[in-house]
Amino acid sequence: MKASDLAAQLGAKLHGEDLEITGCNTLEEAGPNEVSFLANPKYTKHLASTKAGAVIIDREHADHHRTCLISESPYLDFAKTVRLFAEPEATLSGVSRSAFIHEQASLADGVTIYPHVTVSAGARIEPGSVLFSGVYVGENCHIGPGCTLYPNVCLMSKTVLGRNCILHAGVVVGSDGFGFAQQGAGLEKIPQIGRVVIGDDVEIGANSTIDRAALGETRIGSGTKIDNLVQIGHNVHIGENSILVAQVGIAGSSRLGKNVILAGQVGVAGHLEIGDNCRVGAQSGISKSLKPNTDVTGSPALEQSTFLRVVALLPKLPDIYKRLKKVEAAVATLTRGGKGQGGPENEP
Repeated sequence: MKASDLAAQLGAKLHGEDLEITGCNTLEEAGPNEVSFLANPKYTKHLASTKAGAVIIDREHADHHRTCLISESPYLDFAKTVRLFAEPEATLSGVSRSAFIHEQASLADGVTIYPHVTVSAGARIEPGSVLFSGVYVGENCHIGPGCTLYPNVCLMSKTVLGRNCILHAGVVVGSDGFGFAQQGAGLEKIPQIGRVVIGDDVEIGANSTIDRAALGETRIGSGTKIDNLVQIGHNVHIGENSILVAQVGIAGSSRLGKNVILAGQVGVAGHLEIGDNCRVGAQSGISKSLKPNTDVTGSPALEQSTFLRVVALLPKLPDIYKRLKKVEAAVATLTRGGKGQGGPENEP
């Protein structure tokens, strides 16, 4: 499309030459008919050498390139641009003859089922949903409209997906929670008879797992985004629009509020409450509940400003230790000397 047409769709202002745009790329790799973006000032140096035909950019840097789409939010508008040019994954339509669809399952018009998919009894799939090869849908599952399940996704029985959810390859939803009772020298498995309910517009990364509830529900709020290799335990509740980055693990029955961010490899112990708008730094260990609007980092987690002060001190600890030993030695010498001299200060 023309750069002017793209600007109109984004609500941006075209500055410079109007040219044909055929795709998107980075500043370093874009060609003369591709659009790129500048959101982080540290990449400003690439504006001088980029071959990009157009750049989505803020007003401050608009004079640094011959064709600019001036935007209040370049990163967000570039995301919208990529969506316009992205080629769809799905190329098939309809229901493959090699899929197994139980006679008691319900498929709405406009559903796409790839080869070797299994849809079990009582399952319902709403219009516009796409199930890639190897997907398993258990008994009495409900998949809302416009969902995409990539290869080898597994939905165990009674799982509910809202509308427009995306589950990437290898996701498992509704497997048994990790529940056992000790008896003598062994462990007795506690049946996990609950379900998983996922809201609208949720995206779950490859090979992530969400356990069914022991009783009741494991819930993922609408708008939440989950990265690859995340483990969510039974009866966990996650609020709307939260972000869980790769390798996060949340133990059973913990509850996260809205807009919570857990960075990579964060571990959350069981039966905790993390309030709305909390942010947790990478590799942190959360062992106690957090009040809303709290930022923490570290393992065990500390309030963010405290953690930064502690980290700043760590490289100085060897020198502090040496100085402390010298002070202790000096005090010991003075104490011995004082006792040897006698006087009122040394009297009991």
